[in-house]
Amino acid sequence: MKRILTALVLIPVFVYIVVWAPQLLFLLAVTLVAGLCFREYASLVALHHIQPPGLFGYVAGVVLLILPQPQFAFFVIVAVLALALSLRARQLADALPFAGALVLGILYTFGAMRCCVELRSLSVYWLLFALSLNWVGDIAAFYVGRAIGRHKLSPRISPGKSWEGAIASVVAACVYAAVFFPRFLPSVSLLEALAVAAIGNVAGQVGDLCESVLKRGAGVKDSGNLLPGHGGWLDRVDSSLFALPVVYFLVANLRFQP
Repeated sequence: MKRILTALVLIPVFVYIVVWAPQLLFLLAVTLVAGLCFREYASLVALHHIQPPGLFGYVAGVVLLILPQPQFAFFVIVAVLALALSLRARQLADALPFAGALVLGILYTFGAMRCCVELRSLSVYWLLFALSLNWVGDIAAFYVGRAIGRHKLSPRISPGKSWEGAIASVVAACVYAAVFFPRFLPSVSLLEALAVAAIGNVAGQVGDLCESVLKRGAGVKDSGNLLPGHGGWLDRVDSSLFALPVVYFLVANLRFQP
């Protein structure tokens, strides 16, 4: 029940922020979600016995979100500064894990959320699709997996997931695309829409498994407890953190029109 109530509250807020919110409010919402995800990621890092990312991670992440056009040099600077900060490590063997975890966290959370900003600049409907793509797939995977799931997708990482559920997720995402694109992005052909849906959905499922690895390695069930019935923000958007950059890469490079 908590899960359903939380979803009923979040869905209208999510649609408003994506489709109708002024740009400043949208950026504030994206920054808040990215910051909360980074905070939960840092907690998982600490449970892996690695020094967690500190203030520099938040600052670099926010700069990544608000830079007009992030350049390659920015990411190099972040990496070298992370390595420079690792000089403070008490044990020399801790320097590389700290620097690696810091750079990964910035790109994993703030970097993925930057793709929200870029997709919205192309069309609010591209962003709406990229964010909702795996939520639709998750529903199909849950019910199909419970009904006929027999073959485990990755029993060591996520015992509840099945190949049947994973396939159902991709199919549901493609059906969703076939309905969504003619209505909101009619210039995109059906074949292109199905390709983006399938690739984005698979990316999201991989993202879900990757977050499960982080949690299992840390010995916890959820990344946080801010969302009743859903765990933490990282638990809620783990699929989107992988799907967003993949969908944006496809859209930007295949030159789809809004």
